[in-house]
Amino acid sequence: MLFRRDMIPEGIGEKAHTTFSRGSGSAKGARMSSLGISQIVFLPQLVPTIMLVIFGTLVIWSASLTIPEASFMRHLFGIFLGTIAGYAVWRYDYRTISNLSTALLIADMVLMLLPKVPGFGYSAMGMTGWIRIPLIGLRFQPSELAKLVTILLMASLGAEYNGRIETLLDYVKLCGILTIPFLLILTQPDLGTGLIVLVSGASIIICSGAPRSWVLVTIGMVVLGATLVVVTSLTPGLPHILKQYQLNRLIVFVDPSVDPTGDGYNLQQAKIAVGSGGFFGKGIGNATQSGSGFLPEAHTDFVFALMAEEFGFVGSTLLLGLFGWMLFASISLAQRVDSPFAKLILVGIVTMWSFQLLQNVGMCIGLMPITGIPLPFISFGSSSMISQLMSVGMVQSIWRHRPKAA
Repeated sequence: MLFRRDMIPEGIGEKAHTTFSRGSGSAKGARMSSLGISQIVFLPQLVPTIMLVIFGTLVIWSASLTIPEASFMRHLFGIFLGTIAGYAVWRYDYRTISNLSTALLIADMVLMLLPKVPGFGYSAMGMTGWIRIPLIGLRFQPSELAKLVTILLMASLGAEYNGRIETLLDYVKLCGILTIPFLLILTQPDLGTGLIVLVSGASIIICSGAPRSWVLVTIGMVVLGATLVVVTSLTPGLPHILKQYQLNRLIVFVDPSVDPTGDGYNLQQAKIAVGSGGFFGKGIGNATQSGSGFLPEAHTDFVFALMAEEFGFVGSTLLLGLFGWMLFASISLAQRVDSPFAKLILVGIVTMWSFQLLQNVGMCIGLMPITGIPLPFISFGSSSMISQLMSVGMVQSIWRHRPKAA
């Protein structure tokens, strides 16, 4: 049946047109809103990070059911403080610190030495690496924040060469500055954090344009120096640079059967926890190795073993997949920005995350020596969580303050 125009009741056409226009406006507004968010927030990196934090929260909540030290409320408080700090870093224009290398070096040294100040330092597990904040009594590990400061310091220095370090003197200067925070952190002593600082800073120097031959010679010298340190520490009558527990960890790494009930105990229990998880895991709260007290530090250093026991191979694959997503998104951002300073910051942050992931997971399955390196976004510890979320804020700040053509 055909309708004539005069058969349509007055006002229906106008209402339909108005409704359609409003619908189009709403859809357009939603698209514009989505585009607006993507302009100031780098979603490919932020989404997997949020998922990792949620995953870690679930793991720590499960650990809190059987481990009294794993305070779930403290973990949530660390996420809260880290979110605020990360938001502040995101809002801050990172470009304003590109020429503040001297100030960054001073801040780095202060953070490393702060636990040595009488009245502030707090010792635990044979290490003086924490400070007790006056009045509120909270503990904080300044070296966690110093990791990010070191990355900013080395990126600021490396960006000055614009992709090419031409003189050996400049290369030696960069390496010498990097050794300052590394040696200071060893005085606590905290070899694990020192390695993170050294590796992330070295990656920035390499990507600043250091010639390959110089890098290879430096690596050879580091290997030779590490070998001499181990040999002298094992030889009676010679200076022992390494602590006895550090030597024991290296020995156990080479041969776990040397002392299965002593220094090799943690490694054996971690392997048992990972293997017993099977394909789907034992379920939340059913981790017998950590729940029964067989696996020490299950909520911090060996949190991957705890997670693997409860969530199995599937959960471990999901965790590694989220880390891979986050890391490759950060690498893609480094390829899109033009600023050498921004590129080198991203290089340092990606290296820091990658090294911590490799070390923490590797030591739980016997591929790396045991060190006190937390798993980013997963391990219990407010200091680490705050530092990691500030690093996320820095990545987001680079995206937010990029030239719009990037």
